Amino acid sequence: MTNWQELDKKYIINYVNRVPLTLVKGEGARVWDDNGREYLDFVAGTAVNSLGHCHPVLVDALTEQAQTLIQASALYYSIPQTRLAQLLVENSCLDKAFICNSGTEAGEGVVKLARRYGHLKLDGAYEVITAKNSFHGRTLMMTAATGQESMHKPYTPLPNSFRHVAFNDIEAIKAATTERTCAVMLEPVQGEGGVNVPDDDYLARVRAWCDEKGILLILDEIQTGIGRIGSLFGYQEYGIEPDIISLAKGMGSGIPIGAFLAKESAAVFVPGDHGSTFGGNPLTCAAAYSVIKYIIKNDIAGNAKKVGQYLIEGLKELQKKHSFITDVRGRGLLVAIGFDREISQEVMMACLERGLLVNRIKPNALRFIPPLIIGNSEVDEALGILDKALSTFDN
Repeated sequence: MTNWQELDKKYIINYVNRVPLTLVKGEGARVWDDNGREYLDFVAGTAVNSLGHCHPVLVDALTEQAQTLIQASALYYSIPQTRLAQLLVENSCLDKAFICNSGTEAGEGVVKLARRYGHLKLDGAYEVITAKNSFHGRTLMMTAATGQESMHKPYTPLPNSFRHVAFNDIEAIKAATTERTCAVMLEPVQGEGGVNVPDDDYLARVRAWCDEKGILLILDEIQTGIGRIGSLFGYQEYGIEPDIISLAKGMGSGIPIGAFLAKESAAVFVPGDHGSTFGGNPLTCAAAYSVIKYIIKNDIAGNAKKVGQYLIEGLKELQKKHSFITDVRGRGLLVAIGFDREISQEVMMACLERGLLVNRIKPNALRFIPPLIIGNSEVDEALGILDKALSTFDN
């Protein structure tokens, strides 16, 4: 029998500490390894598989489009790209869309757009304020945008275009704003940074400040967008309208695609300012259109809100039972639990042994980001496994 994990170590650059599990099949909220063992998946491709694994609506869209037209070029009009852009715009507060290939590309695009706006309308302003513990991507520019010093150190000197301030602190944003500031870029809920949820009025106060200073508000919705925290877009949970948002992850339920949307006033690119060879190709756009249309039509975001609350309540019951759980935090189906010690790796592996996939987000925290289609029964199953795994750590 082929040892795929050893072959991986031989041929692939060691860029991530992989969980010792080789997945070969997925269906709904479940996956199977190369030994045929089944697991309940509460990682979902890192908050990507919004409709679970291999949903029929996605498979059918891919099959139909792959038999029709896979790749064209930005030089020509494409029906799947136009339909996807229309769907996103007509269901958001934004006016224009750019389709790309990933969240990191979307992040690059929104920063370029903000800087172009600064050059044209703000006397050359170019700095973007972001938050500490944020995560915006892995390119050099997005590494600089990310507010985590541990990610900066291996790549210094970084592009000097960002100022990092405390999350959920409007006074810190005000203090950091200068004549060089063109935008503030925030995640509605910090995902990779530990599932950090701001005060309910935080984004509204940031919106008001940006309006006062005439600068752009960018929301990184790569993880919170497409239903993850209870509305189609995360900004809707906070009652505001951003100038620009970036999207990816859940858009294609496993198909690599990203996008950014902008208000007409902020959509200042002209031909030649930006582009993408594969961005907006018919295959990925047809896939994303089918996924997002299904999510809207079937109120999958509403399911995420309802089942997410059920998950949070269940985790709080486990907190009462296991004293080393310090907190339960999250919104919709973006949820985490914290520990009073660094045991998340061990708890994750204990869950794996019992057939549940969860995500070690910090040394002292686990993240739960299941498909948005799950129900209470899958949550009950996951909580039961987690309870048994946690019991091995009770004093």
